[in-house]
Amino acid sequence: MKKYFFPEQVALLPVIGRWFLLAILVGVLSGLASTLLFVSLDWATATRLRHPWLLYLLPVAGLGMGWIYYRHGQSVEAGNNLLIDEIHDAKRIIPKRMGPMILLSTVVTHLFGGSAGREGTAVQMSGALADHVAQWRRLRTEDRRILLMAGISAGFASIFGTPLAGAVFGLEVLAIGRMRYDAIFPCFVAAIVSEQIPAMFGIVHERYSVPLVPHASLLTLGAAVLAGIAFGIVGMLFANLTHGLGHWFKRHVRHAPLRPMIGGVLVATAAVLVGGDKYLGLGIPTIVQSFAQPLPFYDFLGKLGFTVLTLGSGFKGGEVTPLFYIGATLGNALGYVLPLPFPVLAALGFVAVFAGAANTPIASTIMAIELFGPQIGIYAGIACVLSYLFSGHAGIYRAQRVEHAKHALLPENRRLPEVTELRKARRQDDDAASE
Repeated sequence: MKKYFFPEQVALLPVIGRWFLLAILVGVLSGLASTLLFVSLDWATATRLRHPWLLYLLPVAGLGMGWIYYRHGQSVEAGNNLLIDEIHDAKRIIPKRMGPMILLSTVVTHLFGGSAGREGTAVQMSGALADHVAQWRRLRTEDRRILLMAGISAGFASIFGTPLAGAVFGLEVLAIGRMRYDAIFPCFVAAIVSEQIPAMFGIVHERYSVPLVPHASLLTLGAAVLAGIAFGIVGMLFANLTHGLGHWFKRHVRHAPLRPMIGGVLVATAAVLVGGDKYLGLGIPTIVQSFAQPLPFYDFLGKLGFTVLTLGSGFKGGEVTPLFYIGATLGNALGYVLPLPFPVLAALGFVAVFAGAANTPIASTIMAIELFGPQIGIYAGIACVLSYLFSGHAGIYRAQRVEHAKHALLPENRRLPEVTELRKARRQDDDAASE
């Protein structure tokens, strides 16, 4: 009788059960990997703060890390972009070495004073583990894509303590203008499970206080619009500078291990000359301060510069926590001129610069609600959407596809660098025609 009246629902039960078990497994593995990352980075940060002289060894650390990747890690050097490419166009198994190499190199970056984050590491570790599960279960190509997306969601959720944003991030980050709903159930399950694991080991995620969010008015909403535009432009600037510096190093420094060594010299020298200790590492204390007190207006530029030097020269680590820092301090600075409390603007910048740089406005809005409460939702939605639009067709993940352009007629299903080249060619053609 049930099969007669509910054939689709009955047939769905074993499918849901199978994905439920697979997603739980991916979530547990991802959560354990993120727990190891938390412990490792806490040790690295504490050790660097106790021994400031470690900063002077950053060039040596860069040389060693660059040599290891040159000899043994070229197949995994693309990092998050490798995961995104495999989801779009599956070609090969994610190498097992991805997880250990990105963990070790990220710890080295933080131990010796590089400016980087941790999201990229967590996502790569989780994606590699998810692919191992897919190979173990001999999943077909389409199911493997879904499990990789669940791994991305789980890694993001566990490292930031935001399960809903993490789930949506895994669905949204792949392509501009399209989300894959066929993976929504495993992404949500993996993210929710993964987020619980670090807490079992006593790890507490950072929490930020926004004491008062004003009622929406034309004045405050207008301030959110202006702030969102500024956040998008800065997100675009971060992505373009990081990729541009990386291309410059590849063109002018042929031997790959020398690139992070030179970058280490530049970062260490700049830190000594400008007293830039606050711009090194994750920068969590400064992010917390941006919600509590006015900060120097230039702090966001300092973190942007140090992170671009670190990542653009070849050091490993994530981009997202530095983007949180840049956004929160930029929002804090905008509190001097916009009619919103600076804790609110810091919160908006925290998520909106990331929304523009990663092209993930929905996940970023959900993250704001999870971190700061539902009362900030309207402002966060406006700021994240405007940031997404005004960041243009740029982004920190070069493997993202453009499924639907933001505000121009462009070819679909192209990677971001291809879209950039097409837009340049069109402008040149237009200029030639006008002449």
